[in-house]
Amino acid sequence: SMTILKYSFEEYAEMVKQFHGSEAPGVLIGGFMVALAVENMKNNILYDAISETRTCLPDAIQLLTPCTIGNGWLKIFNYGRYAVTLYDKEHNLHEGVRVFIDTQKMKDWPEISAWFFKLRPRKDQKKEKIIDEIRRAGFSILNIEQVRIQPEIALKQNKGAIAVCPECMEAYPLADGDKCLPCQNNILYR
Repeated sequence: SMTILKYSFEEYAEMVKQFHGSEAPGVLIGGFMVALAVENMKNNILYDAISETRTCLPDAIQLLTPCTIGNGWLKIFNYGRYAVTLYDKEHNLHEGVRVFIDTQKMKDWPEISAWFFKLRPRKDQKKEKIIDEIRRAGFSILNIEQVRIQPEIALKQNKGAIAVCPECMEAYPLADGDKCLPCQNNILYR
């Protein structure tokens, strides 16, 4: 049976359920994607991660690597592509591996395809069948390529100076202007 790094599929599915709230197909496939990326990185290097979607895949990255949104090691670019990249953050080479779902390889998996391409309304999808196909398909629906990250993307973002907003009296990045963005635009709350 296939493993996702050091976890059995069942152990990983349980981790997903605890963290994500359900055995989401996207996070399950994401586990295979992250495992393939990790296994193709050079040993003992520190890496950052990029997710090309904001749905599901970032949870797989956070579950299986030290890269989180909170520590800044996971960047999300909402391109709507289901792909993860891990890249060397230590040696300024910005070299890494990108793993993505290969749409041609997915043709052999009708339940995964119907879910992924939204060919059926969610109410007509059988989650158990999708999960079973994901377990059986494993790495076979993925593809991997060597990539080099643009240097400006690899740069660590610095918040800069912090000020106190004269309107709400909360701390905010001074680079945002003379008051915080919510007070400038009345966004988020009424």
